[in-house]
Amino acid sequence: MNFRLLMPISLSLAALASSAPAEISLAPVFGDHAVLQCDKPVPVWGRAAAGESLTVTFRGQSVHTIAGADGRWMVLLAALPASAEPAELVVAGQETVVIRDVLVGEVWLASGQSNMEWPVNLARDAAKEMSAANFPLIRQLRVERVAAPVPADAAKTSGWTPASPETVGGFSAIGYFFARDLHRRLGVPVGIINASWGGTALEPWLSDTTRASTSLAATLDARWKQAQSEWPPERVARYPADMEAWQQAEAHAKATHTKNLLPWPQPPATDDSPARPGGTFNAMIAPLQPTALRGFLWYQGESNVGRDAEYPELFATLITSWRAGWGQGDLPFYFVQLPNYADGEPRGRKWARLREAQATALALPATAMAVAIDAGEPENLHPTEKREVARRLALIAKVLTYGIPGDHSGPVFESAMREGAALRVRFAHAGTGLVAHDKPVQALEIAGADKVFHPATAKIVRDTLLVSSPAVKEPVAVRYAWSNAPLANLYNGAGLPAAPFRSDAW
Repeated sequence: MNFRLLMPISLSLAALASSAPAEISLAPVFGDHAVLQCDKPVPVWGRAAAGESLTVTFRGQSVHTIAGADGRWMVLLAALPASAEPAELVVAGQETVVIRDVLVGEVWLASGQSNMEWPVNLARDAAKEMSAANFPLIRQLRVERVAAPVPADAAKTSGWTPASPETVGGFSAIGYFFARDLHRRLGVPVGIINASWGGTALEPWLSDTTRASTSLAATLDARWKQAQSEWPPERVARYPADMEAWQQAEAHAKATHTKNLLPWPQPPATDDSPARPGGTFNAMIAPLQPTALRGFLWYQGESNVGRDAEYPELFATLITSWRAGWGQGDLPFYFVQLPNYADGEPRGRKWARLREAQATALALPATAMAVAIDAGEPENLHPTEKREVARRLALIAKVLTYGIPGDHSGPVFESAMREGAALRVRFAHAGTGLVAHDKPVQALEIAGADKVFHPATAKIVRDTLLVSSPAVKEPVAVRYAWSNAPLANLYNGAGLPAAPFRSDAW
């Protein structure tokens, strides 16, 4: 779906395996300009000659180890305080490797599909944002978009890049604006590991072993086999030319403000395809483990619309399996709920169902959801305003992770009780009161026992809504913003939007 985002990003490849067996190398997360996680132990690992004696030195710590028979080595640095003072990470053995300009601060892994990948240079007010991006303590490690049939030994990356007017255009917009908010408030370096790929469903981000443990394994595997059967070798061979033609047509359409009439060519169902179950996990996530992190940011779901019944189990499995792979406890996992998008059917329900499926992950510990139902562009799958969504993610992190007092959530549905011909709706996170922006509360519906929903109106009574409709004398169910592209305008006093909800399960 969003694999259409094929941006010409120039990336240099950094590989963990060295060209000569005796050379010392480090995992690509440890490179010049890196940010290491503060206030928790930091694993550092790489390769060397089998049995080689190594000493890793950083900020007064020296840790000794011996490379295993396969050349792998790892040490654990003791927790370090945040520091904006550049330092060298040195690995000494038969030779010496020096990693320069290493900072210590907050490190977050940002992953998902195109709305996470979407760069600053395509965001709203891009020129203004880029010209003001003098933040050398904010850094991004871009993981190259690669899929693999088995877990990779090392991630391919472009290396750590400090934010500047010349570089920030290629940063994840969500990641950059999130990092900027944290940096301004915390005053420490912030590193974003950007491992995202437009158009990817959730399934490629699950390991094969994890997928096999779910009740959906047989369904997912059968779906992939069917997709493979539809891609004979001659069709696979034709794909690069088809994609090049589409890209040329797309560029011409943008330049002439016309519409690209060529159909977007679906990527092949091959082992190196981003659609392969487990593929992006193998190449882009597995080799990052067990990097010390503060937490995860996730913006994905567009490519799973229409398969909402599968999403709750898969999403919960992804969260728990990633946490297990990192071995750092219940790392915070904060995600963006899909914004309003018409998808050719503004009053359709499939995007509402996927949003509801996303919200089920809130049952897991240390999770939170940035509601974006008011932040989309109904006719644009890639809304350009990323700052507000990133701000909401940063609010969550400030309050829940860093303990900074404040509101981090808009109103969340709790209950609906009958009061005469109306329903009294109560919310969590509405202590500052309810507010309807610009006009009375929109996107409300109620239904009676016949399960037929009718447009409804509401009266705000402090932190509750009294919802009614002349067409429903005995209401039993209420919905808010329960469509693909609703006009959602309900907020709390902190200016955070109410999450879409329904009181029924019909």
